[in-house]
Amino acid sequence: MNALFRTGMLFAALTALFMGMGFLLGGQGGMLIALLIAAAMNLFAYWNADKMVLRMYGAREVGPNEAPDFYRLVQQLAGNAGLPMPRVFVIDNEQPNAFATGRNPQNAAVAATTGLLQRLSQEEIAGVMAHELAHVKNRDTLTMTITATIAGAISMLANFAFFFGGNSDNRNNPLGFVGVIAVAILAPIGAMLVQMAISRAREYEADRIGAQISGRPLWLADALGKLEQAAHAIPNPEAERNPATAHLFIVNPLSGAGMDNLFSTHPSMANRIARLHAMAGRGAAPRRGPWG
Repeated sequence: MNALFRTGMLFAALTALFMGMGFLLGGQGGMLIALLIAAAMNLFAYWNADKMVLRMYGAREVGPNEAPDFYRLVQQLAGNAGLPMPRVFVIDNEQPNAFATGRNPQNAAVAATTGLLQRLSQEEIAGVMAHELAHVKNRDTLTMTITATIAGAISMLANFAFFFGGNSDNRNNPLGFVGVIAVAILAPIGAMLVQMAISRAREYEADRIGAQISGRPLWLADALGKLEQAAHAIPNPEAERNPATAHLFIVNPLSGAGMDNLFSTHPSMANRIARLHAMAGRGAAPRRGPWG
């Protein structure tokens, strides 16, 4: 119930921000239009956002014949988590990374890059995929995708503010050019703050639940250290073209990502690894995986 409440508050905050932008640009009429757009976007994202993201990154679905080891590993971890078997995808990208998507556990998908499958050990891959299945189990995937959709729309509307609201004589614009400036500067920052804050909290929780699913917190800890180094060294062109999707990945795929600051989509990697080591020190029940 707490997670559902937080999700509802997040959607309400982003929708209110979107409506506030509409009011600043077009008065009550603009606010109503913004509300209708936000509702339509949420509905569209609920049914189609997962397909859009997977298509955006050129993900191809694999089964037990195309990727037997990877598919069987995900199958075992999904069983550990008490989840239905998700669809499994591979992305042809040298940067080692992964994400999960889908509106609910019954319609979930997990995706890993070829760089992740080639550069990590089976145990480390298990740690990463357990993290992604934790997002599915916590029903984070829908929240994170819709958040990205609305936050992206807010930023886009701010970019157009000067074109559609720059006339200070427009009676529908209650604050004139001052309102346009406020939308163009403050709204993207507000959307980013909400998006990034919720992303950091969910990543910590997915690390914790993922470590429980695999039973080996250090598998994920070791993987995270390698992923962070590789993400800095190997670019992800698709993510650079679509930065609103960056928070979906287990590590930030954008170049120059780093410290746990106000505008980071992910927590500090040192903090995440330290928490996993603390979990291992307290003891996590080991599970037998499909790799041995």
